[in-house]
Amino acid sequence: MLTIIYGDAESSIYNTSVYFKNTYEPEWFASELAKEMIRDVDDSEVLSGECINSPVLGQIPPERLSGGVKTLLLMLNESGKIFNASTCGDNCAKWILEIGKKKDLTINLRHMMSFGKNTEFEIKVENGGEIVHSMKELIPVASKYLNEMKQE
Repeated sequence: MLTIIYGDAESSIYNTSVYFKNTYEPEWFASELAKEMIRDVDDSEVLSGECINSPVLGQIPPERLSGGVKTLLLMLNESGKIFNASTCGDNCAKWILEIGKKKDLTINLRHMMSFGKNTEFEIKVENGGEIVHSMKELIPVASKYLNEMKQE
């Protein structure tokens, strides 16, 4: 299940690019899910665990992937850690939901991410323990905690 903590989370890893650069393993790029995420978000193809083919940048090392893809790969491969998903754009939201279907995943958000107007999901908001199933349900709950964050 996907769990979201809005605002500050003590154990959250905020600088996902630095964390990724120092922890990723070439094997992370072998899974079909990783390849699909990279293809969808960065419009790039995995050639190997050391080389990605980008239509804009040419052949690049994994460290040059977008911040969103790097954060998704961390979520997929580093269980038990909380990552700052505000480094991801809304184009990563469906992949966050997908990872959350495959395993328990807790993320930290400091903004309102759109998981899709007509998308059904099950998300737990850790701040107050609410379970929401749509953006219509999520928006007022998330807004409450994001507004509390701004007042601090």
